[in-house]
Amino acid sequence: MAQPHGTGTPQRSVRDATLDVLRDHDLTTLFTNPGSTEVGFLAGLPEDLRLVLALHEGSVVGTATGWAIARDRPALVLLHTTAGLGNAVGALATARVNRAPLVVVVGQQDRRHLTLEPFLAGRLRDLAGDYPVRVEEPPTAQDVPGAVARCHHAAAHARGPAVVIVPMDDWAAPAEDSAVMAASRHVARADGVDGAAVDDLAALLTQADTPALVTGAGTDSEEGWAALTALAERLGAPVFQESFGARAGFPQDHPLFAGFLPADRPGLRATLAGHDTVLAVGAPVFRQYPYTEGALVEPGTRIGLLTDDPAEAYRSPVETAVLAPIPAALGALTSRVAPRQWSARYREAPEPLDRPAPGQPMWPAHVLEALAERAPADTIFVEETPSSRPEMHQRVPARRPLGFLSAAMGGLGFALPAAAGIRMARRDRPVIAVVGDGSSLYQVQALWSAARYGAGALFVVLSNGRYAVMDRLAEKHGAAPAWPDFPEVSVSGLSREMGCPARRVDTLDDLITVLDATVPTLRDRGEPLVLDVAVAVETEFQP
Repeated sequence: MAQPHGTGTPQRSVRDATLDVLRDHDLTTLFTNPGSTEVGFLAGLPEDLRLVLALHEGSVVGTATGWAIARDRPALVLLHTTAGLGNAVGALATARVNRAPLVVVVGQQDRRHLTLEPFLAGRLRDLAGDYPVRVEEPPTAQDVPGAVARCHHAAAHARGPAVVIVPMDDWAAPAEDSAVMAASRHVARADGVDGAAVDDLAALLTQADTPALVTGAGTDSEEGWAALTALAERLGAPVFQESFGARAGFPQDHPLFAGFLPADRPGLRATLAGHDTVLAVGAPVFRQYPYTEGALVEPGTRIGLLTDDPAEAYRSPVETAVLAPIPAALGALTSRVAPRQWSARYREAPEPLDRPAPGQPMWPAHVLEALAERAPADTIFVEETPSSRPEMHQRVPARRPLGFLSAAMGGLGFALPAAAGIRMARRDRPVIAVVGDGSSLYQVQALWSAARYGAGALFVVLSNGRYAVMDRLAEKHGAAPAWPDFPEVSVSGLSREMGCPARRVDTLDDLITVLDATVPTLRDRGEPLVLDVAVAVETEFQP
């Protein structure tokens, strides 16, 4: 390495300066599947940086997403030029819609011959489309540390992946201290709210005869749950969860919890018809699938929105949108509305299931009921079973913040790596992933990382040997599926080949036995376990 003239002290490199930035911003766990363009950064990685290897970039980003959500702070990702970033785009889209803060460093070919488009050079700036909240392509090597710091701030405050593209020769270039200061060392955002900002929403609720609340990921925190519960109880208003919600924004065992909004407009109108005012808090207005004609709500129903997401505020078809820190704004709003009497319970517990007849397979509902009966209240459930998701919502309520997590984007391949990342970050809480066998195959490589890094989650795979949700959708179109089943695929066998312990479970009695032995160990467990549970095909599906 070059030395300053007249001294025997090695000159600080861009890599050295960037490592200091990473330490300053608590980015010392690195999720990666590296390639040659990243070796200059990774060779001789200091001991205070921890490297977590995943076997596919979707698993890299998925694991980092779980880690970031569980810790509520940015996670660090390192990807390999075009192939790595390209493989990760779907997972980055999920991270953006899940509002997971990621700092994503992408390796690039040597800066000195990029104009010749050498082997492994990538056209990287726009490869992930609009999903990054920021993309930095530093004009000089010395700008790299500041770019990393700026991307940390963008990821933390815009709640999504921020990308830095770094040519491989930049790491060895000499650093300039002034370049490191091209970004703030610390960015603070005020948590207070001007009371006047919520006056319009307070008036909206005060004038309402039958208000209702809708919530989602934006209130999924200790502060968010407490603040929204206080407002709901003051109003006596039912609280609905957004459709396709990726996180639970309200305690789903609370008497004011009214269930999940339908994802079609006729169902949405019918569900909200008895309410003259609807306030969405930390949730879109309103997520739908598929498209159906008509208005979102009945004529005369007034809609307001409280959010901390500017894009959500700008696009929502509402009378009034307030952009503010949600817990503080909810506190100000609650103090401005008069208390009302209430005694209703809006949602009853589901009926217990009959046991399968001798020789008959389990339904997914049997598995979910068994999990709900045994899982502690603070269990983090990660879901990716599209055909069984309505049943899971019915039988496995989220009882603590971060109690439910799913992929807001809808793409498959999220649950296995996310559950591993969550468990690595939150050793104090049990983690259970409930995944369809088709979904599990999208990122089955994540089980290797879970085993390698002691992510002691329980992975419950509902195995029916097909893409059941696609079969049901085909039936709705009056057609037979054009795709084959895959009953010969053994998820438990694949798991064991990945070094992850697994068991095949074929009967309810066997399931209960293994759950009774395993669930009590989940809080302290260091070894993951896959349960490959044979289930019957669902006969009904509601999107």
